[in-house]
Amino acid sequence: MIFSVAFVSATLLPLAFAHPLEKRQNALPPVRSATDASVLQLALYLEHLEQNLYHGGFENFTEAEYIADGFPPGFRENVGVIAAHEDVHVQTISTILSNAGYTPVPPCSYKFPYNDPSSFVNLANMITSVGIGAYLGGSSLLTDDPELVTAASSIVTVEARHDAYLRTGIGASPFPTNFDTALTAVFAYNLAQMFIEHCPQQLPITILPKLTFAGPAPPPNLQPPVPAGTSLKFTFDPSTFFVKVDSNAPLFIGLVNMVTNVTFVEATSCGEGCVTAPVPEGAAGAAFAVLSTFNGGLNANQLSEFGALAGPAEVVLS
Repeated sequence: MIFSVAFVSATLLPLAFAHPLEKRQNALPPVRSATDASVLQLALYLEHLEQNLYHGGFENFTEAEYIADGFPPGFRENVGVIAAHEDVHVQTISTILSNAGYTPVPPCSYKFPYNDPSSFVNLANMITSVGIGAYLGGSSLLTDDPELVTAASSIVTVEARHDAYLRTGIGASPFPTNFDTALTAVFAYNLAQMFIEHCPQQLPITILPKLTFAGPAPPPNLQPPVPAGTSLKFTFDPSTFFVKVDSNAPLFIGLVNMVTNVTFVEATSCGEGCVTAPVPEGAAGAAFAVLSTFNGGLNANQLSEFGALAGPAEVVLS
């Protein structure tokens, strides 16, 4: 069945959101600290992005276009359901913040580089992986109220189901790794910036110099996984670094992936503002590359706080 966004907004949202919150307003968890609020504001910032992304994937293509691109009947309809879920996530987090006296961060204007259902779904896989990583990284900071941890966890499991469904649609494994990858607030926020044209309000999070993944692209269905030793290419602008780096100084790529935290590999120059680095053994799924002068000894928090020259760049390995 093909339905419009008006159907999603008018039918699914009232059923999924309005009535439960009207009846159970007091059941929403409180916000007990500024730290809790900052985690929720970043979650809302990313949920706004996903909300816009999925509504675009639903509105911009017909059922026939999805089927012509190799997706099964009903796939577009389920993209609309995912969009409705994102609407509920946005409204729920906004309500939690408003109830605690905080002004929810507003949505931005976005730009997404897709032009057909397949490129949309591949992009959605990447962006949803960032959202999942942000929830995983932020949950450890929600120490002031266990109810908030439960609420955040109940969202991230739904996000993971979304991603598994999308991956299945392109013929990829719905569960490519043993563990998902947690992201720091700085890394998650920076990964979102490449899709943002303008924001009426940015969050007080450092924006790092940009690192761009320049290839090679993974197989269309992400199978087989990109093998260890494959050379990955990255570009950057040295003039944007926060610190001066000698042109002859060795550089490294710190790859944030799964629970191994950060694996550092030596980068080889391919010209000014260009390096290559091999995929380390055991890396899989969504990995996040950061350019650094450090050759180890840092965890992801330290890398995002003071060890990053540029990044992160998302690399989908499987």
